[in-house]
Amino acid sequence: MPSLVSVVGLALAIVPVIASPAGTSFESCLRPKLSKAAKLITAQSDVIVPRWTEYKEFSTGHIVNVSTEADVQASVQCANQAGVQFFAQSGGNAWATTWSLGENDVVINLRHMNSIEFNMERTLVKVGGGATVAELTDAAYANNTQVVTANCNCVGAMGATMGAGYSRMMGERGFMIDNIVSFRVVLASGEIVDASSTTNADLWWAMRGAGGNFGIVVSSIMKAYPTPAAQNGAWVGNLIFSEDKIENVVSAVNNLTLTSKMAIFFYFANGGAPDYTPVFMVTPFYLSGGNTTAATAEARKAFASIFDLAPEADTTTWTPYNEVNAGSESFCVTGNRKVSYGAAQGQLDPTTWRAIYTDYTNFLTENGGDNVGSSLILMEAYSLQFAEQKGDYSSAYAWRSTNRFNTVAIAWYTDESLDETANSWASQVRDDWRATSGLKSNSTYINFAFGDESLEDIYGDNVPILQSLKSYYDPQNKFNQFFPLV
Repeated sequence: MPSLVSVVGLALAIVPVIASPAGTSFESCLRPKLSKAAKLITAQSDVIVPRWTEYKEFSTGHIVNVSTEADVQASVQCANQAGVQFFAQSGGNAWATTWSLGENDVVINLRHMNSIEFNMERTLVKVGGGATVAELTDAAYANNTQVVTANCNCVGAMGATMGAGYSRMMGERGFMIDNIVSFRVVLASGEIVDASSTTNADLWWAMRGAGGNFGIVVSSIMKAYPTPAAQNGAWVGNLIFSEDKIENVVSAVNNLTLTSKMAIFFYFANGGAPDYTPVFMVTPFYLSGGNTTAATAEARKAFASIFDLAPEADTTTWTPYNEVNAGSESFCVTGNRKVSYGAAQGQLDPTTWRAIYTDYTNFLTENGGDNVGSSLILMEAYSLQFAEQKGDYSSAYAWRSTNRFNTVAIAWYTDESLDETANSWASQVRDDWRATSGLKSNSTYINFAFGDESLEDIYGDNVPILQSLKSYYDPQNKFNQFFPLV
C-alpha cells in the first residue's frame, strides 16, 4: 500500500545488551565451533539487539550472528550444555510480552542466513531462515514470479510463516503455511531434521501455526507462482474518508464479499504534527492481471460499495509486486515503545467502531500528539476461500474459517511513564472488539497477540495434540519464549 509515513511515525526498538561474565561456559563451548563468517557478540562488545518495540524488552549477554546450519546447531547445543535459555530471531518484529530471557541467555540472530534461491521453473524457492519479506518479494519480482508473504517488509519471512502468515494474496493461494513444501529445522536437542507432508509430518503440521514451540527454521522450500513482468503487480492504494462516514464504511466492509483476488484494510491514524488530526483511511487490494484500464475497472467494481461512499481522497493505482508493501516501511523505522493488543472478529460492529474512534481521538488529546501521535488502530480482512478449503485441522493454525477480521490497537510513545495509560487504552479497545466480535471465543492470531491470552485463544482445540507433540520434540521445553505450550 502507499506510504503511511505522513500519517504515523513508526519505529523499531533498540535494546542494550546487559554485561555478562567474561568467558562463560557458553562462550567457551561455542567459539571453536563457529564458522568463519559467524560472530559471537557479548556485552563487552557494546552491542544492541534490534527489536520492534522497547516495551517489555528483553536483555541478554550473548548474541550469535550465525551464518550456517552448523552455527545454529552449535549455538543450541552449547546453550543446552551451559544451562542457559536461547531464542532465535530474524526480523525482530514480534510484539508479544511472553519473553523471559536474562543476562546470561542467548539470542541466535538468523539475519545473515537470508539466501533466496529459485528453481529453474521459478515454481519453488528455498528461503533462508533470516530472510525478510522485502528480500523475498524483491527476489521474486526480479525472477518474474510471486511468493505468498506477509504484508510488512521488515518482518522475518519465516517468523511470520510459523504463526500462519496472513497475506494479501491468500484468497488465491492460502496462508503462507499453505505454501510451505518443507522446513529445515534445528530441534531443541540441536539435531537438524527436515519436515514435510511425507517426512516428520507431525512436526510439519505443528510448525505451521505453532512453530515457535518446536524448532528454529534455518531454511524452507516454498511454492512460487511464475508471473510475467507486465502482470506482476496489484491494484492498491488509500481512500480517505471523513469521520462522519465511519459507520457506513464499517458496515460496507462488514458486508463486502471478498473474492479470491481481494483484501481490505482500514486504519484510525492521524496527520501528524502540529495538530495530529485523526484520519480514517481505507486500503483496498486487488490482485490485478496488469496495468490496464480494464484491470483497474475490474478492481474498482469489486469495491464499488466502498467507492459509493465518496472518499475525500483516492490514491488507488496499479502497483508493481515489489512495491505493494511499500506502506509498511513506516512501520520499520527505529525507536519508541509500542503496546499492542490484537483480537480477531467474525463481524464488524459499526457502533463499536464509532466508540473506538472517539476513544482514539480522546487518547491523542489527553496525552498529547507529541507523546502518543504515532498510535493507531488497524483492521485487516482477507478472502478465506482457499484457506477454508484446506480444512481447519490441516495445520496447527486453528482459526481458518472463523476469523474474518484481524484487528490491533497500538499505543505508540516514548515516555515509560505512559505505560499504564497505554495499556489501559489499548486493552480497553480489545475488550470492546471482543464484546461484539460475534465469535464463540477470544480466538486470536498469534502474530497479533499481546501475551496475556490463554493457550486456547491462540491454539484453539489444537492445544492437547500440540502439547503431546511438544513432549516428544521438546520434552525439556527449551523453546519457551513465544506463547509456550507448557
